[in-house]
Amino acid sequence: MWSFQIVLFILSAAVCCVSRAAGLIHVFGYEGGNVNVSCPYDEGYESYEKYLCNDPCGKNDVFTRSQKHKNKYFTYDDKTSRIFTVTISGLYLDDAQTYWCGVSRRGKDLYTEVKLEVRKDRCCDKVNKIQSIEEGSVTISCPYDSQSVNKLKFLCRGNRPSTCRQQAVITSSNTQNGRFRISDDRKSRIFTVTISSLTLKDSGSYLCGVQRNSGFDYFSAVELEVKELKSYNISGIEGRPVTLQCPNSGQQHDNKKFLCKGDQHNICTDMMENQTKFKLLNVSSTCFSVIITELEAADAGTYYCGSDSQLRFIKIQLAVVSPNKTSSVAPTSSAEHLTSQPPSSHNPDVSLFYILPAVFALLLILTFVLLLVLKYKSRIKQVDGINANVLNSADSNVEMRINDVYDLQEDVVYMNSSFPNMLNRDNNDIYNNIL
Repeated sequence: MWSFQIVLFILSAAVCCVSRAAGLIHVFGYEGGNVNVSCPYDEGYESYEKYLCNDPCGKNDVFTRSQKHKNKYFTYDDKTSRIFTVTISGLYLDDAQTYWCGVSRRGKDLYTEVKLEVRKDRCCDKVNKIQSIEEGSVTISCPYDSQSVNKLKFLCRGNRPSTCRQQAVITSSNTQNGRFRISDDRKSRIFTVTISSLTLKDSGSYLCGVQRNSGFDYFSAVELEVKELKSYNISGIEGRPVTLQCPNSGQQHDNKKFLCKGDQHNICTDMMENQTKFKLLNVSSTCFSVIITELEAADAGTYYCGSDSQLRFIKIQLAVVSPNKTSSVAPTSSAEHLTSQPPSSHNPDVSLFYILPAVFALLLILTFVLLLVLKYKSRIKQVDGINANVLNSADSNVEMRINDVYDLQEDVVYMNSSFPNMLNRDNNDIYNNIL
């Protein structure tokens, strides 16, 4: 009889100990990150030692007492709320195992089981790739399951799940955040994020996230590529037509072509409604044309044209020139004539090609004229000298040689064409003196 009572006592004590160990704490973390293990305890154990260990929790299995792990495990005991917390830093995939929160006491210690799961801090094996164009907009679709209808949804940049929710660019609790707008279709279980006024810097990885009450948040990955927006400038004359060239998405007639005016693509005004002034023509699989029949000064500005595809439109900057200024400005009538190269008349190489020979020829002419002037002055001095000598010889009754007369005659003949009166007078005097 007594032995039966002793057995019942031992069994009841074992049940008591098991009941205290009842409950399982699930903890989740990402490789390289930190995780907090919170272990509650009963009233009356505030001053008792607490620790974290793994099976079988022997002396060498208590991590929080080991100097070897002092930089990996940090403890804090909130005696007011009676929660003992262990922070495990620098997680490895091997840290995913079963732990025990222990409370030291006389006899058998109290234990609470802890299950730690560790995942790699990246996502995901499947990536949804989407494309859009600069200054346009894009919509990212993020599906979720039926258990997440009322959960928080969010979008973040990068592919690190561990920090995604904290660094989210927008969440379902705030549907508008600058260029980002979120909407949730709970019936189809898809939430969408629209990004407007795209820039090239918006290219990169994104994560769609759904918060879970326990365990890891749910994520899906998106890779966004933003392509550069092609653009050109064109000018036309007021009162005359101008042709705009626009890209097509590949279908000649089955898609909608558009031409809109405004500073931003997503809020521009459709101009194709005025079919009298804006006429569509020359539609092919790659492009189409829009003619503005009579330009007005108010038509100047920024245009976007293309097809209904998000990737098939361009930006056009239209300038309108007054007719009385066309002499100084040469507007183009289509995009094909527009270029950033200077006109040929202003090409410095072409100008030098014509200027250098002209300058060289002018220098030759000036040199030739200068030589003639010098020769002319030399002839005048020679004639004056001869006349003076002849006159002096007449006064002195000196007879001149016949050779000097012949030389004098040659000079007189040369100068006769320029100074006929003077040479005739001097010639008579010379012959009189000789005779």
